Amino acid sequence: MTLKDRISEDMKATMRAKDAPKLEAIRLLRAAIQRREVDGRSTLDDEGVVSVIQKQLKQCEDAITQFHKGGRDDLVVKERVYQDVLKAYLPQQLEEQEVDQIIAAAVAQTGATTLRDMGKVMTILKSELQGRVDMSGVSRKVKAQLED
Repeated sequence: MTLKDRISEDMKATMRAKDAPKLEAIRLLRAAIQRREVDGRSTLDDEGVVSVIQKQLKQCEDAITQFHKGGRDDLVVKERVYQDVLKAYLPQQLEEQEVDQIIAAAVAQTGATTLRDMGKVMTILKSELQGRVDMSGVSRKVKAQLED
């Protein structure tokens, strides 16, 4: 079962359960996926769906920050529900140690020694880690390792 199929099945189950907040979150996710497919004139595979979910999660973080600053705790709660629903569709997240080992292996594989080599390392890491860890954190770790 593809990730899109799982999302559709979850939407049906949520409709039957009459869980309005979760249903709204799944509908927003499906709309974002369909928008990306229409814009790209293609059908997304699981990797494409994961990238949509990650983009939505980043938007949630930004919205939560803004709503919190504005004193809109009701909207913060709503965004957190959306965030929880989105996180359920991401692959199992890697532990910090596993990420460090994968980074070390990629640096060794590319022979990277300076920041100029960071692109080569990130290309390898993106294919291995996409959706399983926050890539901005990985980028910071690679940069720190190559600066030493």
